[in-house]
Amino acid sequence: MALLITRKCINCDMCEPECPNQAISMGDEIYQIDANRCTECVGHYETPTCQQVCPIDNTIITDPQHIENQEQLWDKFVVLHHADSL
Repeated sequence: MALLITRKCINCDMCEPECPNQAISMGDEIYQIDANRCTECVGHYETPTCQQVCPIDNTIITDPQHIENQEQLWDKFVVLHHADSL
């Protein structure tokens, strides 16, 4: 499952530097998460760091358009970080 930043986002800049996959960037109005890069921190941390640092509850949620299981998230992590090491 990739994560999604909702319109509750206050653009506090807390999440973007915490993302180990560089999946978070500024969108037109609020931050956004690239579903192709989001692994929900699988391979890095126990829980998604963006959710941990966000000061507004329920602002970063599971993206219903990008449902993935643990194995798929792990595979995405391997692909992302194998490419980074080349």
